[in-house]
Amino acid sequence: MSINVSDSIIEVSGLSKRFGRKEALRDVSLQVKRGQVFGLVGENGAGKTTLIQHLLGAYQAKTGSVRVFGIDPVYDPTAVLSRIGYLSEDRDLPKWMRVRELMRYTQAFYPNWDPAFAEKLRDEFGLPADAKIGTLSRGELARAGLLAALAHRPELLLLDEPSSGLDAVARQHILAAVVRTVADEGRTVVFSSHLLEEVERVADHVAMIHEGRVVLDMSMDEVKARHRKYIVRAKEAGQARPELPGVIHAVGDGREWSMVCEGEEAIFTGATQAAGCEIIESAVPTLEAIFVARATA
Repeated sequence: MSINVSDSIIEVSGLSKRFGRKEALRDVSLQVKRGQVFGLVGENGAGKTTLIQHLLGAYQAKTGSVRVFGIDPVYDPTAVLSRIGYLSEDRDLPKWMRVRELMRYTQAFYPNWDPAFAEKLRDEFGLPADAKIGTLSRGELARAGLLAALAHRPELLLLDEPSSGLDAVARQHILAAVVRTVADEGRTVVFSSHLLEEVERVADHVAMIHEGRVVLDMSMDEVKARHRKYIVRAKEAGQARPELPGVIHAVGDGREWSMVCEGEEAIFTGATQAAGCEIIESAVPTLEAIFVARATA
């Protein structure tokens, strides 16, 4: 289905990128609509960060094209970056600064910086104004980086593994802040993570990248509607695993198999019965189960 260009914040078409012999991105095409929380998932090294660096203009597209707000970020970085909030995985903030100094320093780069909003975020995130960046915990560093990314109320927020290295409580704080301060205001978020459970909770659209390729790109509702996980059992001992329609991945031995499938449930059910088997369990798979199925298919 075609997408109205005016609704697209990000448009990537046929993008490939090599680092020496390693092909980091392979013919990647995707679009992010205005107001989406777009989950970009895949294992570490899949190509997520390389893609985000293209969106920031750090890499020039040698093959394919990248447009953010309809602009090539390499040729007009100011027009693009002034409208983006970015939180990197390493959260490389100047350690010698105090929190209030970081806020003043970042404000100088963004005409739309909202001092009252920044102070509100600082208070909500529990960041002491006099605390030195170098003394903050990993969770506090992530919140400080998120404050700097959010306080100019960007149209687009790019989060590259925002929960990396954080404990469960700190991850909850980051996710809650994203949903509350960005998604609820109708802004656009690209949320890159290898923690698929987190993406499943906050994203309304997901793209899966495996070894540099997009292996799935659809709304979260569509992902849930189109995939099922079945436990299938043969009625007769010694029966080989049947070839059934829509199976992406199957494991098991003996008379029982676990299968992740895409397609109509009625078609799969009918084919299972015709093959002399029965479905003993059916459920909506987790996003992680779907990714593992597609990555190992």
